Amino acid sequence: MVTVINGDGLLLGRLASLVAQRGLAGETIAIVNAEKVIISGSRARVLANYRHKVERGASGNRWGPFVPRRPDHLMKRTIRGMLPYKRPRGVEAMKRIKCYVGVPVEFVGKELEVLEDAHMNRLNNPAHITLGAVSTLLGAKF
Repeated sequence: MVTVINGDGLLLGRLASLVAQRGLAGETIAIVNAEKVIISGSRARVLANYRHKVERGASGNRWGPFVPRRPDHLMKRTIRGMLPYKRPRGVEAMKRIKCYVGVPVEFVGKELEVLEDAHMNRLNNPAHITLGAVSTLLGAKF
C-alpha cells in the first residue's frame, strides 16, 4: 500500500523530515506536486544558496558535489540528507520514497494525504518561494 502525499503548500524541510521518519519506519511513500512545495525565506537568499550549491559542483570539479535541478530530484535529495543513506536501512528507505512533478496517472483519483505538521500556515515569515520556481531559475526544464 502506497501512501500518497500532496506536496502543494507544504514546507520543504518539515515535509522531508516527516517523510524520512516514515520511510525509516518501513512505509512506502509517493510525494506528488513536488514543484509546489515551499521553501521559506526571501527569494534572493534562497536562490543565492541554491546557485552557490550548483556552481560549487560545476566549477570544473569533476568530483562534485552535483546538485539536481529538477524539483522532484531536489525534493528527493533533501529527503536523502535526513537519512543515513550510506547504511543499508537508509538505502532501503530511499527505495521506498518516490517524488513526482504533478500527479501521475497511477495516482489520479486516489486519496491524497496532506501533512498538517508541514503546512504553510505554521510559518511565521511570509517570505517564501516554490521549489518549481527555484528549479526553473537553476535551468530545469520540467
